[in-house]
Parts: sequence; C-alpha cells; structure tokens
Amino acid sequence: MRIPILKLKQYLLISIQIELDDQTALQFQEDLLRKIHEEGSKGVVIDLTSVDMIDSFIAKVLGDVVDMSNLMGARVVLTGIRPAVAITLIDMGIKLEGVSTALDLEQGLASLQQELEG
Repeated sequence: MRIPILKLKQYLLISIQIELDDQTALQFQEDLLRKIHEEGSKGVVIDLTSVDMIDSFIAKVLGDVVDMSNLMGARVVLTGIRPAVAITLIDMGIKLEGVSTALDLEQGLASLQQELEG
C-alpha cells in the first residue's frame, strides 16, 4: 500500500492514514524522495495524527526521511505527533534537529510557508 503524496504549490503534503509496516515505510521513503526530486519541492509537511505508535524500524525510517529530504533541499515539518510516537523517537535516539513541528496539517503548512517565504 502506498501513502498518497499531494502537491500544493512548491510543497508536498502527506497525511499518513494507515498503520505503518516496514515495507510501506520504505516505499513511502522512496516515493517521497522521488517526488521531491521530480517536483523540485522546497518543503514537506508530514502529518502523523493518525499514527498511534511506531516501532524502532519505523522511527529510524522517519528520521532518515527527514534527513534525506533536507539533503535534497526540502524543509520538513512534522505535525500531529502523539505522545507514544514522541517517546519512541526519543528512546531510539532519533535526532530531528532543526525540524519544525505543529499540532495539525494546517498549522504545519502555515509554519512552512512562513519559514520559506518569510
């Protein structure tokens, strides 16, 4: 199963609405990086509101997605992080330095626009 990636101007919007397994996470990583390259996207908002829990592998993939997106020139904002997800990310040592967060997709997009457009 693939996670839909929507384009809005120079931004990509992703709302993860399914339970993440290893294969879906890796496919998402590949799809997102390809889309950033194809569209020349400057920013990405990843909404995790529907994600209740993640395991160590998914946490690592999520951290890698953020780092790889930044390397490709796209700023990432994570939204809707639940307590269990935050705990797992910290417990796994995933450093999301310089990554903005917001409560929801709308606030995340506004934050990204403000950061990139001034």
